[in-house]
Amino acid sequence: MCYGYDGMAALRRSVLDRRGLLRGSVAAMAGVGLATAGATAASAGPKHGPGHGHGPGHGHGPGHGHAGRRRVPPGLISIQLWTVRDALNGEPGYDATLRHLARIGYPKVELALGYFGRNAAQLRRFLDSICIKATSSHDGISETPAALQEKIRNAVTLGQKFMVVPYLYSENADDWKRWAEQMNVEAAAAARAGLRYGYHNHAHEFTIDLGNGRTPWDVLTEELDPRLVHLEIDIYWAVTGGIESGDGATDPEGFTLDVIRAAPQRVLQYHVKDRHAADGDMADLGTGMIDFRRIFRKHPVLEYIVENDTPDVTPQLTAEIGYRYLRNLRY
Repeated sequence: MCYGYDGMAALRRSVLDRRGLLRGSVAAMAGVGLATAGATAASAGPKHGPGHGHGPGHGHGPGHGHAGRRRVPPGLISIQLWTVRDALNGEPGYDATLRHLARIGYPKVELALGYFGRNAAQLRRFLDSICIKATSSHDGISETPAALQEKIRNAVTLGQKFMVVPYLYSENADDWKRWAEQMNVEAAAAARAGLRYGYHNHAHEFTIDLGNGRTPWDVLTEELDPRLVHLEIDIYWAVTGGIESGDGATDPEGFTLDVIRAAPQRVLQYHVKDRHAADGDMADLGTGMIDFRRIFRKHPVLEYIVENDTPDVTPQLTAEIGYRYLRNLRY
């Protein structure tokens, strides 16, 4: 890893900017969510779903598309804790919120925002006591080798399968190359500990022009080692990236499927997040315009992670709506 390059300084700025992105970018958008058998089938199956070219636009609301016989396996449903951050940090608090997620039926969560006063072993005992597993986490690129080892030890202690870099932002191609180099080294260390290491997209990876028509997504998918790094595709942000760039304006789901198919890296996780057609804001699952059936049919994954950064109601109710949507969806 190029620890001489202060990737964390930019990352810290990016994480802080994420809140601004969620407010400002969404506002700017106004007007313009492996076989079902799970990990074994994923290892044996094809790396990518069938190709899908851009076609004419369709009505993709939750009532559209043909309901099939397949369902998201309940054991593959998760939730990104960023969705319920207000409840974690305020009322009813961390423990009560996690217990509520367990009562809804979530078998797993994707961690964010730290351990809320516990160390990894203590958090593992609490999660075990309420029958929830922390199978994934959002973690920034580590600043030092010691920080990387601590991050990996914590993930192993918690029983995670995945660790994912949540957000990076730069308009300089060299920054994305350096970050990819760092992530490859971290991913190799994670693999030695039995962990899968991934990257989570937003829209700007598809919309920033780094020169000569190249985007951050082009650089990342060229530089990230597909043997070590997988992708956690945020469906809302991929759809939004297609709309904003113009490449998926008439068929945003087709654009998203093209992104999945074209990447050398395997897509093992989804952030399942809907989009209001009227203003482009995030929507509770099933209330927006994204045709998740179409995407799931073409490319199933190992984790379907509910997320809504701007819950339409309360965070707790948004979590319940998301879980029920995925449990009942037929594709």
